[in-house]
Amino acid sequence: MSIRSRYPEQRIAPNLPQCGHRVDRREAMRIGGLSVLGSAWAGYGLGALGVGTLGLGDWFRLQRLQAAGLEQGEATSNRVATAKSCILIWLDGGPSHLETFDPKPLAPSEVRGPLETIATSIAGVRLGECLPNTARIIERIAIIRSMTSPLGEHNFGTHYMMTGYKPTPVLEYPTYGSVLAHFHPGTGVLPAHMSVPDFGVGGSRLSGNGFLPSAVAPFSVGGDPARSDFKVRDLDLYQGISLQRLDQRREFVSALDRFAPGASSADPSVDSDLERAFNLIASPTAKRAFDLSEESPALRQRYGSKTIGQSCLLARRLVEAGVPFVTVNNRGWDTHNDLVTRLKEGYTGAKIGVGLIPSLDMALATLIQDLQDRRMLDQTLVVVMGEFGRTPKLNTQGGRDHWPRVFSVLLAGGGVPGGQVIGSSDSVGESPHDRPVTPGDLAATIYALLGIDPQLELRTRDGRPVRLTSHESQAIREIVG
Repeated sequence: MSIRSRYPEQRIAPNLPQCGHRVDRREAMRIGGLSVLGSAWAGYGLGALGVGTLGLGDWFRLQRLQAAGLEQGEATSNRVATAKSCILIWLDGGPSHLETFDPKPLAPSEVRGPLETIATSIAGVRLGECLPNTARIIERIAIIRSMTSPLGEHNFGTHYMMTGYKPTPVLEYPTYGSVLAHFHPGTGVLPAHMSVPDFGVGGSRLSGNGFLPSAVAPFSVGGDPARSDFKVRDLDLYQGISLQRLDQRREFVSALDRFAPGASSADPSVDSDLERAFNLIASPTAKRAFDLSEESPALRQRYGSKTIGQSCLLARRLVEAGVPFVTVNNRGWDTHNDLVTRLKEGYTGAKIGVGLIPSLDMALATLIQDLQDRRMLDQTLVVVMGEFGRTPKLNTQGGRDHWPRVFSVLLAGGGVPGGQVIGSSDSVGESPHDRPVTPGDLAATIYALLGIDPQLELRTRDGRPVRLTSHESQAIREIVG
């Protein structure tokens, strides 16, 4: 029987109380007025109590259970970390390696495509024409040009790339962000695993935490940082609830806790979960992390006005505030048609390209430089990837289709030696020419850079041991030594 079938509540609503959990008046008081994990309580008959959202208290309760070892019993990693945090720029849909990090200027036109290439400071290494800013900082970047996978479907490819394991109906593996949050919950009140704008990757079927506790699932910001009215979903107080009233509820719940069975009269037994939830909503520091207006207009312009640019800026602010892992989810890369318009121009007749690749170029280059200027780059790993690449030949619609046999991944910061290209594809970008790298190898590399032993074992909920990476996975020696 599969883990998913044994725990159907994870698939249906991963943040709801487990089956058999009684929602009593005290639980209602615990969640009343707090709103961070989305509307989900209507099915529990709490409408009459005026409770419309699942509270932060429940989310922090899951975190506390995890920290206490009630759901996971394995030892934590003692590997020395090169990077303390990670920003994953996820190009959802499968970016074309032939128009970005592995162009083929000498190939036939049906392979080469309609876009030109540009030189970099590395002899013989060229990038797509829409990446001039990235080309200028290539000495800080490592490009893997020989990534290979057999999975050319969005959901399957995403699972493989984000976990290092091929998907199986028996088990959903945890993503990098959830594993890091499991071992390093963070130091502040912000969640340790966050996603901007959301975690709807690869068809939105991936939970993120897999078989790990729901506490390490990615927390989706829920809003577009590029919009003028951007705000974090449900971070504000519930309508009609003031901070003073919420504080009164908190004190009332603490009073109930002191009368709970087993409570010590000498111990006030303050509800730590509700306390942390209250602190997050009430914390000016937490709210400031999301306030992009604190950044200079010039810097915001350098990141670019598109969603990916402002999302990368927000990711930097979150990492700066102590969040260990942030996923920037950039959609639209499933370019089966109108390649030039979608990848370069952005809209028909554009005189200056504002499509997917120019927007990525501005965001990525500025993020790396911004981290460097703030002396954060050595401790922040930046990863750029999607679920697969695109076909070597253009199709009849002027686009490229799914192609997992060979594609590219970019890494920077976090101790990654820059100015190098690892592996290569053949002359038409169809297959690895040398040094093939699997998603499992990439997973072992990312974990090693983050100070987590790739050979560590986790435990599923039924006690099954599962290694962080498969036995055949090997960290990339050019990156980790």
